[in-house]
Amino acid sequence: MGEGDEGFMRRALELARKGWGWTRPNPLVGAVVVKDGEVVGEGYHACYGGPHAEAVALHEAGDRARGADLYLNLEPCVDFPGKKTFPCTDAILRAGIRRVIVATRDPNPCVDGRGLARLREAGVEVVEGVLADEARVLNEVFFHWIRARTPFVVLKLGMSLDGKIASRTRRSRWITGEGSRRLVHLFRARYGGILVGVGTVLADDPSLTVRGVEGPQPLRVVLDSEGRIPLGAKVLSPGARTVVATTERMPSETEAQLCAKGAEVWRLPGEGGRVDLRELLGRLGEETDSLLVEGGSEVAWSFLSQGLVHKVAFFYAPVVLGGREAVPAVGGDGVEDPAAGIRVRDLQIERVGEDLLVTGYPVPGVPSPGDVA
Repeated sequence: MGEGDEGFMRRALELARKGWGWTRPNPLVGAVVVKDGEVVGEGYHACYGGPHAEAVALHEAGDRARGADLYLNLEPCVDFPGKKTFPCTDAILRAGIRRVIVATRDPNPCVDGRGLARLREAGVEVVEGVLADEARVLNEVFFHWIRARTPFVVLKLGMSLDGKIASRTRRSRWITGEGSRRLVHLFRARYGGILVGVGTVLADDPSLTVRGVEGPQPLRVVLDSEGRIPLGAKVLSPGARTVVATTERMPSETEAQLCAKGAEVWRLPGEGGRVDLRELLGRLGEETDSLLVEGGSEVAWSFLSQGLVHKVAFFYAPVVLGGREAVPAVGGDGVEDPAAGIRVRDLQIERVGEDLLVTGYPVPGVPSPGDVA
């Protein structure tokens, strides 16, 4: 591995992030062409259906790509049935690249090592594993979705320092600061869907749209097993697609009224008349690669207790609300023994204005028994 490999790979990762929210369900990819230690071409996958990062970078490099090095955070694609774009491995070979440095292989079963094998067979030097951990985190959504075909689930909660998402009077605006709220809108743009329970709709009447930042609007999902959502709710407003996930308990008249408002009603099975979250995620996997769960506390516990959360993003504001009647961030029955609690690994803590953002990954295999939302 050359001394500059990590530096050029960091640039590829930086470029790849520019496509956040726009490429799904495709991965985030950046490409850097280097000749004699100098960058001669750069590119990234900007949107689904658009040119791939390799094609953009090679086009910018032109004739200077011959004999150059190419840095990619993800293995280049190959030809396979149903593919709509020219395979990047062929473009690399045509350009005369002498060395390809990649961070990770593409887990897509149609690729998964075939791209690198084709390059090696053609005499191109291939280096793997440069900044692999960073590259996997960058494409954690794609890596999960391409294997499981269910959304990568992120649980986002904004709370006081003592873990409350609303006061005893059920007021929640605004606990966290302006910086945190702006970052939440960036999250909404990055992830394909956003989900709340009908209780949140009744209490806060959120729009669940991207505002104040650039990005595509997410698929809005409301858990509502009985059809309690008001027809005037902002989440039913035009501008973004809305799905109301329900059960046989919703009256047919309510379903017809929601459909007339432009919403889609999904009747799903479930225990005790509640929506089965696994069934819902299976259906959502056909529509989107990721889901941002925003609340409330009972919904949070339902997802956590069933082991359905892949990542948590908890915003803590420097304020204490107190009160035994205040709403906790995570509700449900909880665990009887702290030893049975859901562990979270790889914690990262960062400042967002005056708030703290804590992210991490719930450890699989240890969720406590739970119910469905």
